[in-house]
Amino acid sequence: MDKGMEKGRRQSMCDVQSLGRPVGEERDLSEFLAARNLVIASNRGPVTFDVDAEGDQVFEFGEGGLVKALLGLCEETDTSWIASAQTEADRDWGSGRVGLPSGDGFVDVQFVSADPEAYDAYYSVIANPLLWFLQHSMWDVPRAPIIDRGTWDAWNEGYMAVNRAFAEAIADHVRAASGPTLVMLQDYHLYLVTRFLRDLLPADECPTILHFIHIPWPGPQYWRILPFGMRQTILESLSASDLLGFQTSGDGLNFLRTCESLMRPPAEIDFASGTVGFDGHSAYVREFPISINVDGLRDFAGSAEVVRYRSELEEQIGDRRLILRVDRTEPSKNLVRGFLAYDYLLEDHPEYLEKVVFVAVLVPSRLQVEEYSDYLDEVMAASGQVNAKHGTSDWEPVRLVVGENYPRAIAAMQLYDVLLVNPIADGMNLVAKEGPIVNRRNGVLLLSEGAGAYEQLYERLGGRGALSIAPCDVQSTSELLHQALGMEEGEREERAGTLRRAVEGEDIFDWLDCQLRTVVELDL
Repeated sequence: MDKGMEKGRRQSMCDVQSLGRPVGEERDLSEFLAARNLVIASNRGPVTFDVDAEGDQVFEFGEGGLVKALLGLCEETDTSWIASAQTEADRDWGSGRVGLPSGDGFVDVQFVSADPEAYDAYYSVIANPLLWFLQHSMWDVPRAPIIDRGTWDAWNEGYMAVNRAFAEAIADHVRAASGPTLVMLQDYHLYLVTRFLRDLLPADECPTILHFIHIPWPGPQYWRILPFGMRQTILESLSASDLLGFQTSGDGLNFLRTCESLMRPPAEIDFASGTVGFDGHSAYVREFPISINVDGLRDFAGSAEVVRYRSELEEQIGDRRLILRVDRTEPSKNLVRGFLAYDYLLEDHPEYLEKVVFVAVLVPSRLQVEEYSDYLDEVMAASGQVNAKHGTSDWEPVRLVVGENYPRAIAAMQLYDVLLVNPIADGMNLVAKEGPIVNRRNGVLLLSEGAGAYEQLYERLGGRGALSIAPCDVQSTSELLHQALGMEEGEREERAGTLRRAVEGEDIFDWLDCQLRTVVELDL
């Protein structure tokens, strides 16, 4: 790793000494937040509206840890959350104030209602699959992608148009604000917002812009897949941010190297300070590994609904050992190779026949995109082949549980003996952090080198937490499944405790706090 980038990585983790604050003299952020207006922008918002049976408009908050952490910020300062309308009820509602789940304050929610064709081009052609596949290194480059005139139309009339609409909505909030504004942009859907926003506002009125990217950032060679016009526009816009956050130090380093190799005219890259300079502006690049709400998850894991699902699953599993995976049905999750490794395990170790069950809790993802729906078909076929080959009238080796049911997923995590997390590439993969927190069996985590969590849960722990797997190596994955199932209880307990303490030490609020403290320290 570049030594300068390693320095930047230590700073991004908010070590108080590396940031120039004596230990024990943490700066209070409440004053910082109270003096600012906050605008959060993401493709999906914190709430989704619907119409009930009586025709009344109702809404529900998202359940994810990210939504809950960001909503916590809304209690500290005036906050507007701008997002794409997902339902007709979202479109009808438009904008307004929503009471926070805590009962302490409000958040102003505004939906950007793009033309349906423009939104489809933005989301289903450019963001997914083009950018998502590129950043997860998933394209079979000799065959795909084919960037034709339809792709360019989707870029110009969809992705650029929706990003411009977000920028216009944010600019309106900045103009109406009585004081300075902090804008927090989320992820790859909104790469162009910063550039449009700076075009819309005078330099002295521009807010502080923090853009966090939740998915991996590959090296410059892979970014050459995109034509110059697309990638240059993306890199220019991201470089116009004040602070760019990535999941891992490797992602941040890859971004700097991409800018150094591909931007024209050349960008000014300073690896020692972790900055990219372009067009008279410098953006800081830092690592902020996202995490989970540990206390909230533990409370939820004890809920009556989770307990009910756990009892049902215990009855179904009986005295068998449980190998578990919990994933969205995305090609990067590497589901098929996981089933192939299990097939090898049963072939090589017949002592596991009828003694182990592999439960895959799968959430269908982006099925409107052809590549995703095709992959789900492959997953179903692969699991079916294992069952046909090894199953008996009393034992189904693989059990697929398909559907979005978070309580059921948490119940399954409480019971695993082995948790398989083997993505080819992943932003973080929070399942690798949720599992050790709620598991009751000292379960063993098998973690891919391609997961963002690998840096925290394997490398920084010196291999004392998870077991490391190469995502494409089916044979070795099979051998590690055997090692995990046969591991002595003392080692299982020690590894599980190490993982649990690592996750407890850096939860979702630390992730958020670290970003805000970095803004303060850099005086952005």
